[in-house]
Amino acid sequence: MNLHLIIVLLSIFFIGCASTNTETNSSKDPALQEFARLLIGEFSSKEQSLQDTTYLNIHLSMSRIWEEDRSAIWLYVEQAMDAKREKPYRQRVYKLNHPGTDIFTSDIYTLKNQERFIGLQNDATKRNALTPEMIELKDGCTVTMNKMIGNYIGGTDADKCPSDLRGASYATTKITLKENMLESWDQGFDKNGVQVWGAIKGGYIFVREK
Repeated sequence: MNLHLIIVLLSIFFIGCASTNTETNSSKDPALQEFARLLIGEFSSKEQSLQDTTYLNIHLSMSRIWEEDRSAIWLYVEQAMDAKREKPYRQRVYKLNHPGTDIFTSDIYTLKNQERFIGLQNDATKRNALTPEMIELKDGCTVTMNKMIGNYIGGTDADKCPSDLRGASYATTKITLKENMLESWDQGFDKNGVQVWGAIKGGYIFVREK
């Protein structure tokens, strides 16, 4: 075998390896798995509400769905007043990705007929009933997180996430994620940039319960 042929064959081999390595596979991405691990679970803002009565006692639940999809990690999310967990005020689906070395994203989806999926995190029948055709992407509302010394910090892109809640024109989210704690600051602003809903002092601090 001449030298030129050997070089060609080696080139094909390495190109093939490179192509395989760039394929997205969430099950073989330990960094994405770790990011998801910090999000999955039951969280509460009870401690913060006891220290500062301007904050409510909120329960936050995030559980994994569609584990057969290896292209990303999907989570079902519920937020509710702790005393009214059976009536969540927010239901979402998050799609987690790892587009860069220390960059992680969460695409946000709403659910059609979301009431039928309340309590999905504890109900296998509801989990099996939810399909990708039943969700809709919230354009402009993707959360981008940067990993910094073990913590993840980020949020939405400026004024790109539309909102019509309580006279708002757009909404923003700022997130800090670390072991057993998630701080989330959601705010709504009108077309003039004046805040019309959301916490004023800072984000809600959710502490892991399980």
